[in-house]
Amino acid sequence: MKREKSFEAALLALPLFPLPQVVLFPRMTLPLHVFEPRYRTMLSDCLETHQMMAVVLIAAPHPVDRHGHPRIATIAGAGFIVEHQPLSGGRSSILLVGKARVALEELPFEPPYRRARATLLADIDSRVSESDRSALAHTATTFAFEVKKRDPSFSFRTAPNISPGELADACAHHLVIDSQVRQRVLETLDVADRVRIVTSELASQSAELGTRTSILN
Repeated sequence: MKREKSFEAALLALPLFPLPQVVLFPRMTLPLHVFEPRYRTMLSDCLETHQMMAVVLIAAPHPVDRHGHPRIATIAGAGFIVEHQPLSGGRSSILLVGKARVALEELPFEPPYRRARATLLADIDSRVSESDRSALAHTATTFAFEVKKRDPSFSFRTAPNISPGELADACAHHLVIDSQVRQRVLETLDVADRVRIVTSELASQSAELGTRTSILN
């Protein structure tokens, strides 16, 4: 209950961690290295208060605003800091666990880091047919198998009996390569649409991987 109250309070001025090519999904874990002074300050503030931040994709590195800030996505993943390891020189390694999708309304800049008023976004639980769910699971397994043949250290597993939306998020987080597609998946609240997007992307990735293998052979 205490964490839920902290979460609600954090949404009023949620610290933002803009990153290129990084998308945080609900229930997924994300390790991060914090080294820039402004984000070291942000981390310290988070640890002393609600332990929350939003990881938000940098939509375009240029142009930047008058503060030198690039344009960021308007939907992000909000997560809790569940592990914090201080390193030398004021740096830190942290582990985030995604809590929710949020829509961002950026607040006037107060140095040294950006903040936004965040609104929780709920899934639209449209019906996902068993064939669509099976197609996603099969496509994900096929792609993961091909990756593992090239990298034996790679592994991908999902918990049994998770919902279609959770399965799509897990597949996007672990298997989808293109960050723009991952962001699209994050922004897709309709679960059936989300399942189809991830299935299609993984099928394309598998086909491309197969084409590269054929050329090499």
